[in-house]
Amino acid sequence: MGSPLADRLRPTSVEEVAGQKHLLSQGKVLRKIIDSGNIPNLIFYGPSGVGKTTVANIIAKNCGKKLCYLNATTCSTADIKEVVNTIGTIEAMGGILLYLDEIQYFNKKQQQILLSYIENGDITLIASTTENPYFYVYNAILSRSTVFEFKTLSSEDIVWVLDRGIKILSGEKGKEIIISRDSVKKIATAAAGDVRRALNMLELCIVTAENGEEITVKDETLEEILASNSVRYDREGDEHYDIISAYQKSMRGSDPDAAIYYLGRLLAAGDLPSACRRLLVCANEDVGLAYPQIIPIVKAAVDTAMMVGLPEARLPLANAVILVATSPKSVSAHDAINAAMADIERGIGGDIPRHLQNKHFDGEDAEIKGQHYKYPHSYPRHYVNQQYLPDNIKHKKYYTFSDNKTEQKCKEYWDIIKGENKG
Repeated sequence: MGSPLADRLRPTSVEEVAGQKHLLSQGKVLRKIIDSGNIPNLIFYGPSGVGKTTVANIIAKNCGKKLCYLNATTCSTADIKEVVNTIGTIEAMGGILLYLDEIQYFNKKQQQILLSYIENGDITLIASTTENPYFYVYNAILSRSTVFEFKTLSSEDIVWVLDRGIKILSGEKGKEIIISRDSVKKIATAAAGDVRRALNMLELCIVTAENGEEITVKDETLEEILASNSVRYDREGDEHYDIISAYQKSMRGSDPDAAIYYLGRLLAAGDLPSACRRLLVCANEDVGLAYPQIIPIVKAAVDTAMMVGLPEARLPLANAVILVATSPKSVSAHDAINAAMADIERGIGGDIPRHLQNKHFDGEDAEIKGQHYKYPHSYPRHYVNQQYLPDNIKHKKYYTFSDNKTEQKCKEYWDIIKGENKG
């Protein structure tokens, strides 16, 4: 009884798993893999509390392999070697199934240790991640695995699990539990697709309501518990993208108060990778050349945050977010690269001018012999007028100086050297 209700209620068969019918119904690919017992390397991708670990446990039970569990946020190289050392032992005669949680935090060296054992079949890997694996997992692991996406559970799925939880708790306590259907639905909705969170709230409701012969969950008790669990954030739904959008737009719009609030929303949900990624994007896209020194500063803050983890990560990120929000802004580099890539995608361009090519001899058909490249450092102010773009776009302008001090200072130098080298 000491373990959480979510663990006591954990399904032991595919049929008991709530939701994920697109993966686990008869005839679906993952269901066929589980039923066959011939398990390839797998990556389970989806939000917390939707059954990734549960399905991995069921797979391990059905395939007869020894299940080892590692969490990439806390495990070390020594932990990996400890798993490897069990290969060939009596307890692992059927092979090893390694469940690696939060794989996006594994570094390259740790993955390289596993690779050879994965390739020769000594270890079967099931990795889980709450982030898109195509962005956050190294290709070496990704190319050797099959990815399955776990979806957020519906309120109806969670109600079904809560009903099972009520029966379990009633049996354990030997008392009738009285809770309205409306209250059960409220818990299911407040959990935002996370079964574990829903069961934790249910258990807390029942523990605090226990009194005498029966257990009656009152409305005021439920409301108080729901209020204390009010951080609602679906990392794969619309709210995920709305918060990230508001976070970046607040930095872009130079509102440090809003930016720090949305950073807090992301961190309260444990979404450190998204907070870091959008911060890096904003420093480059929205501040850019107005304050180019900000880019290594923000990168250092992100590196620090990823190294120390939550909750301490909030401190370097808060510094960086406020700095980005209060810095001057420029999209001149953003606009320049977008315009250039748009021309490239439309096939606009041409041959690289002869004097820029990486060859130093000419064929017999060349009208003008020799490369004739002018080395800028051999000229005053390290500049000489010569053509760099292909002939058919040689007058194209992609970059325009913005009106901030940094770029205007560069423009002063530009105007001087261009003025001295007309022609």
